[in-house]
Amino acid sequence: MKIGFDNEKYLKMQSEHIKERIVQFGDKLYLEFGGKLFDDYHASRVLPGFAPDAKLQMLMQLSDYTEIIIVISATDIEKNKIRGDLGITYDVEVLRLRDEFLNKGLYVGSVVITHYSGQLSAEQFKAKLEKKNIKVYLHYTIEGYPANVSLIVSENGYGKNDYIETTRPLVVVTAPGPGSGKMATCLSQLYHDNQRGIKAGYAKFETFPIWNIPLKHPINLAYEAATADLNDINMIDPFHLEAYGETTVNYNRDIEIFPVLNAIFEGIYGNNPYKSPTDMGVNMAGNCIIDDEACCEASKMEIIRRYYSSLNKAVRDNTSETEVYKIELLMKQAKITTDYRKITSAAKERAEQLGVPTAAVELPDGHIITSKTSDFLGASAALLLNALKYLAGIEHDTKLIKPEAIEPIQDLKVRYLGGRNPRLHTDEVLIALSLAACSDDNARRSLEQLPKLKGCQVHTSVMLSEVDIKIYKKLGMDLTSEPIQTVRKQY
Repeated sequence: MKIGFDNEKYLKMQSEHIKERIVQFGDKLYLEFGGKLFDDYHASRVLPGFAPDAKLQMLMQLSDYTEIIIVISATDIEKNKIRGDLGITYDVEVLRLRDEFLNKGLYVGSVVITHYSGQLSAEQFKAKLEKKNIKVYLHYTIEGYPANVSLIVSENGYGKNDYIETTRPLVVVTAPGPGSGKMATCLSQLYHDNQRGIKAGYAKFETFPIWNIPLKHPINLAYEAATADLNDINMIDPFHLEAYGETTVNYNRDIEIFPVLNAIFEGIYGNNPYKSPTDMGVNMAGNCIIDDEACCEASKMEIIRRYYSSLNKAVRDNTSETEVYKIELLMKQAKITTDYRKITSAAKERAEQLGVPTAAVELPDGHIITSKTSDFLGASAALLLNALKYLAGIEHDTKLIKPEAIEPIQDLKVRYLGGRNPRLHTDEVLIALSLAACSDDNARRSLEQLPKLKGCQVHTSVMLSEVDIKIYKKLGMDLTSEPIQTVRKQY
């Protein structure tokens, strides 16, 4: 729970650095925004003190200069690609992002559909946006992209794309997820602006990997764990090392594409303003770490959390074992095992002792609370009650919810709603606790402790239901589970 990152310093330094980059190019800067503009919980976990909406706050300081373009791939629309952390499709996420930006007072100029080749679903989405009076532009697939530079930098390449009309000096290009075509959108605009005599530049804003900390620093290893499904690999930037004699960290995709980018820049401008992929970046996060030890510890916890997430996905057949193996290798590089996380060991040991599903949580003061499955409650629901009692200073044996209040809920679940499991889930136990709080002081005091659970580490000895997972997420708790399903349905 120690703070390791100075968020206020970051906001000030980052916004000033972006202003400097705008001035460097003249009239306009296209800023490719990687990662999440808000709800960046990965960054807040590995950089304790980093606000999940820090990048959004930074943009709000530049709101008078800023215009946002949201990019979505026609391929992702066609495949109904889903943003995993929110469980919504990319096309729905475009509308959500736009609403969030507008609510914060940021100007969203348009939506760009990339990789367009006449897909019906993309046409339908375009029509839907236009009915809402949202400007939509189409960018087409280019044969041989990104290697066929002569075609790309021509009237039949970037020149074929719609020109995006923009009105402000800082154009932020963001997307629902990776692979949407943000960089290509920026480069296409550079081509069109150059044809129109407009001085424009490009920069890239990625928080991770952090370029000015060591390659195998736990923060950078945690980034590799977070992108194990994309097979991203952190590397020393060889172009930066050659140009400046300075060791910096970047990732494989940017390094691999740089020779092509160099050729594209030369095709547009006649020369490349950047000597390396690191040069293209504007990230100042590494300069705002104030407690390296705290960030290292938080990053190791994140690597373990990502490992369990991959294990659980593998059990559900949602990922390959390659992802799991990669994170196992990262754990070895970080010199940790799952037992490094205290609650992981606590939950597993309790399960071995009792022979029933168990759970454990580490509270803000470092105290570890455990729970077990009973006739009335699942382990995850019991854990919340046990933790809230401890935080409220109430004796462990005190019943916050009387058994006679639980039994009617169980009867409803089984007799009337056709459920098989009579035990209360986390959402049901919180509702029952809320009702009890109307007449019981202990229940009221316990309920008031809920905000203190945010950021706490939780581990369960079995995989949880989607309901329980969502409740823990809403409470802001970092949940992991052993890759064991209590019931395995074959359909």
